[in-house]
Amino acid sequence: MTKFASLTVLAVLAAPLAMAQSAAELDTNGDGVLTIDEVQASFPDVTSDAFTAMDLNADGALDANEVAAAQEAGLMPPTDG
Repeated sequence: MTKFASLTVLAVLAAPLAMAQSAAELDTNGDGVLTIDEVQASFPDVTSDAFTAMDLNADGALDANEVAAAQEAGLMPPTDG
């Protein structure tokens, strides 16, 4: 399966969970970014490859801009707030 197809499947599977959570709820340590562990806690189907594809600056965390870009691209479902 291609990376795009994998990420699309992920977005479809995770959508019902994401709508019930806000971005702040995903960021459990409150540092303003999402680590792979924080993402996988809510979306266990997110692979390291999928996370890496969303981590545009390759710093190991998703900031608000990366989350927004991933959501706009359909790689991550929208959050509630």
